[in-house]
Amino acid sequence: MFPRHTSTVKQDQSFLDQTTRRVGRNHYMTKRTFGVIGLAVMGENLALNVESRGFPIAVYNRTASKTEEFMKTRAQGKDVKAAYSLEEFVQILERPRKILVMVKAGAPVDYVIEDLKPLLEEGDMIIDGGNSLYEDTERRTKDLESTGLGFVGMGVSGGEEGALNGPSLMPGGTKAAYEELEPILTKIAAQVDDGPCVTFVGPGGAGHYVKMVHNGIEYGDMQLIAEAYDIMKNAMGLSNQELHEVFKEWNTTDELNSFLIEITADIFKYVDPDSNKHLVDLILDSAGQKGTGRWTVVSSLELGVPIPTMYAAVNARVMSSYKEERKAASQQLTGPEIKFDGDKKAFINKVRDALYCSKMCSYAQGMALIAKASAEYYNNQVSLPESARIWKGGCIIRAGFLDKIKKAFVDNPNLPNLLLAPEFKQTILDRQDAWREVLILANQVGIAVPAFSSSLDYFDSYRRADLPQNLTQAQRDYFGAHTYERVDKPRGESFHTEWAA
Repeated sequence: MFPRHTSTVKQDQSFLDQTTRRVGRNHYMTKRTFGVIGLAVMGENLALNVESRGFPIAVYNRTASKTEEFMKTRAQGKDVKAAYSLEEFVQILERPRKILVMVKAGAPVDYVIEDLKPLLEEGDMIIDGGNSLYEDTERRTKDLESTGLGFVGMGVSGGEEGALNGPSLMPGGTKAAYEELEPILTKIAAQVDDGPCVTFVGPGGAGHYVKMVHNGIEYGDMQLIAEAYDIMKNAMGLSNQELHEVFKEWNTTDELNSFLIEITADIFKYVDPDSNKHLVDLILDSAGQKGTGRWTVVSSLELGVPIPTMYAAVNARVMSSYKEERKAASQQLTGPEIKFDGDKKAFINKVRDALYCSKMCSYAQGMALIAKASAEYYNNQVSLPESARIWKGGCIIRAGFLDKIKKAFVDNPNLPNLLLAPEFKQTILDRQDAWREVLILANQVGIAVPAFSSSLDYFDSYRRADLPQNLTQAQRDYFGAHTYERVDKPRGESFHTEWAA
């Protein structure tokens, strides 16, 4: 269980008296504009970000030594006030209090909220900046708003660097709560050509829902890049230096310019100082995950929205965890001989095209999922153009073509799928031959490309007027009398056949 604070009022007063004597009563009594609970790296960096924008802050961490270390190092000389109890922390915040909670998602967030509730007053606000499940955020919003307290579930993307210098922020809750926070959030968010990378996403858990889908797209992006790497390294024989040059060049293109492509180029040139070998070759091929990708898949199944690229990416990470089984299987199960004798430069361009087409499908799936959730859960209040816009800076999936995605939904607010936007439609039609050639090579040499394949399957399924599920419906009716509709009858009419009669 999350540890509870146990200090007495007498101990708190003693601490306050000592602090007042040490730094002067006037400085101590200056109320803090913003508070941060939780001083892991993301909490520390967000706290320093807020302070750097001119807002005096208070910080608290349940482990006092962590707070002391922060104050002695990164917070030294900054307008940061440390508290060593929640009571003290609340006392030094100006009203209405604005408290950002940066602790592990799940039960720890609930424990902090329960400890804070009796200390707060009507109008005070708690902001959950962790990767919480949107359903938990819905529950917390209802609970706290009913007591007169504000609650904002805010997705934060950008990693350590983004948190410090400007992340993408996805707050959800009530519009009034957002407006109270807006002066701070617009200052600390990443800044791009059309404004800060923050917007009021929507009611309840909408902010955390959009952040969850962001992470699902991130899973897809990373898996697609990994598959492009696998083909170029293991089928085509490119060296790490050559891979560095390829990804570096791709990052200069309109199609693939992005944070993930940029850092991938950097990874291939990094040499481990201990072994003098490229570090990427020394890293175990067993990928971790924190749950947001899986949550995205579960939500898509509940809403009936196909997101096969993201599903493939989650499944690929699960498969990678079977390292010992795979090693053993590799001694018994053989595949085709890996041989590439084509034009490397020409085929690298085809891999680039396949990657871009697959990325378009992944983003199309993500935007379709947000649109369906907005309609089902949030009264159509989640803006697709704004979702794309706030991902243009600060976040992990920031990419040059997000401007085009924003424009597509601005130009046609009723666009059913991103693949039907004129620019994206023509691009994918022009490049699909290269895309298919890349998959053919991967299959011929026995390299698994689940995300590439799932993306092409998505495209091929979506573009076809007729799919083989007419047979599926016939089977369901045969064994379970589930009925079916007919193409030559009005939609909505059901039919059943005694197939074995």
